[in-house]
Amino acid sequence: MLEKKFYHTMFSHSFNIPVRVDYWDHTEETYGTGEPTITIKMKKAIPVRDLLKNASLALGEAYMRGDIEVLGGTRPLQQLIAAAYANAGSFMRNKKLMRFLPKQSHTEHKSKEDIHSHYDLGNDFYKLWLDPTLTYSCAYFETPEDDLYTAQMNKVHHIIKKLDPQPGKTLLDIGCGWGTLMLTAAKDYGLHVTGITLSQEQYDYVNARIKEDGLEDVAEVRLEDYRELGKEQWDYITSVGMFEHVGQENLGQYFNCVQKYLKDDGVALIHGITRQQGGANNGWLNKWIFPGGYVPGLVENTTHIIENGLQIDDMEPLRRHYQKTVEIWDKNFNEHRAEVTEMFDERFVRMWDLYLQACAASFKSGNIDVIQYLISKGPSARMLPMTRAYMYDDTHVHA
Repeated sequence: MLEKKFYHTMFSHSFNIPVRVDYWDHTEETYGTGEPTITIKMKKAIPVRDLLKNASLALGEAYMRGDIEVLGGTRPLQQLIAAAYANAGSFMRNKKLMRFLPKQSHTEHKSKEDIHSHYDLGNDFYKLWLDPTLTYSCAYFETPEDDLYTAQMNKVHHIIKKLDPQPGKTLLDIGCGWGTLMLTAAKDYGLHVTGITLSQEQYDYVNARIKEDGLEDVAEVRLEDYRELGKEQWDYITSVGMFEHVGQENLGQYFNCVQKYLKDDGVALIHGITRQQGGANNGWLNKWIFPGGYVPGLVENTTHIIENGLQIDDMEPLRRHYQKTVEIWDKNFNEHRAEVTEMFDERFVRMWDLYLQACAASFKSGNIDVIQYLISKGPSARMLPMTRAYMYDDTHVHA
């Protein structure tokens, strides 16, 4: 009975929409007013002590095991989690239900392990639900009709054009992924590019693409930590979806590396998930999806930028673009559930679906954002045009 009272208290403060809960003892309760469209089916009781340690971790693991089902509508997990983020007293926001967080370490060895655990699941897996370029970051939808591939290429060009790149100059891509941005910069903008990654799968894939495209003279990829590039410098730096992996204690060092690797008056475009309300992490995501992950706050990032001798030229939030991106990823993923189950197992499938829907919910609710920081080593925008018009100029000089 104590457990039921705890659940009643927790759920009654958790959602801004009516939700029905079917309990393991065949009783049911509706929380909120109105007709519920979402039902939580609890097949087993989760120990209260686990919920008190970290509710999102305990509930997420119960969902992975199949002890909880969420039913109703399209992407019911996304709807439920977005409703929880919208309520200040919910299990997603109540610090009394976040007493335990998995320990993190961001040594170079541990960072490589963390990247391997997520990005080396196999290119065949990512090919099932990403676009053909294997771009695993926020797309940019110039029109509502853009498909995922078009939107991802929009994003790549949007980033590169913000640098106002001049042919023949050099670009470093920190955390280059499967190489689309760096190779586009080489092919379409005439830049000499270097990409770095800690993922063996990505390194092998990008190397193969460089050879296929005949770009050996202008492009290279390294299997190297961003902290180990010595005294080399580049005219431009891009880094997409990278700073979320470095850890709170290393953010200052990350931006110091950006400053160190930029030539004087160099320009960087840093694109990553940011919380406007302040930095945070999530126990379930840290344990099961992104070991070592930390989403920095907006003030936190801008403080590190300024303290490391850089100046901000422009900032652009793309929250709604990432929500739409993740919703498409989840749709693609669920169209291949059977294949993913064969690759891994049902528990993995439930985990990944929860991850994608939870991310979409977090963006939808404004709990997290994604922001592009255009920054200079030197007085802000000294080497850039006076207005933003150049960022949208389709006649921008290509090689």
